Amino acid sequence: MSLTRRDIREKALQSLFQLSVNDELSKEEAMQQALTSENELVDEVETVLVPSYLDMLVSGVMEKQDEIDEKIKSHLENWSLDRLAKTDLIIIRVAIFEMMYVSDVPDRVALNEALEITKKYSDEKSRKFVNGVLANIVNENNEDEAE
Repeated sequence: MSLTRRDIREKALQSLFQLSVNDELSKEEAMQQALTSENELVDEVETVLVPSYLDMLVSGVMEKQDEIDEKIKSHLENWSLDRLAKTDLIIIRVAIFEMMYVSDVPDRVALNEALEITKKYSDEKSRKFVNGVLANIVNENNEDEAE
């Protein structure tokens, strides 16, 4: 089973979501759950190989979360992080992580991927919100590069 980067971003969302609601879970367990969740027949003992990009996204978002959240907060008008839907927040975090730390993913790609995933997991209002926050960050990044 070969996963596209979008599949991996979705698995990252699922892993990070699991970790956000279950303190007992290890990062490895969360990724295993995300990777094997569609396949109910997977033997509990069997572990699947975690794609390195998935590990990088999940680890990276966890390690850089404070930094990423600061970036998000600077683009929330009259909102606080805890008012955001968990799913939307995690999608935004993954996208910002890619924008800030993954050199081979252009900002626009990270933005578009986030919107596609939001379409699948959230509603239209969420999609507009995610787009608003990330588009502002993309524009800010472009301005920084121009200076």
